[in-house]
Amino acid sequence: MSTVKVAERVDPREIRRRLGMNQQQFWSKLGVTQSGGSRYESGRNMPKPVRELLRLVHVEQIDIQRLKREDFEVVEYLKAEDPDQFKALRKAARNRLKKSAG
Repeated sequence: MSTVKVAERVDPREIRRRLGMNQQQFWSKLGVTQSGGSRYESGRNMPKPVRELLRLVHVEQIDIQRLKREDFEVVEYLKAEDPDQFKALRKAARNRLKKSAG
């Protein structure tokens, strides 16, 4: 099963409720109005960019306010020029998260 099909079946209302947020809080983090978010929660087709933002912000818990283009440029450079170092850093970061969560 592809990740696109999984992302298409995202239930934004369920995610919002699990997070204990009202529509204004939930949708404003994505730059979507409360009324627009309400329409998505009622079954209206959600554009792919909005689905991806929802996944990044509310599922992956990424603070998109802190992201910068240069961060992505560094990651892409490292992946291309030193993939072993990239894998080692990714593994170290995951281990750090596991330790802080446990």
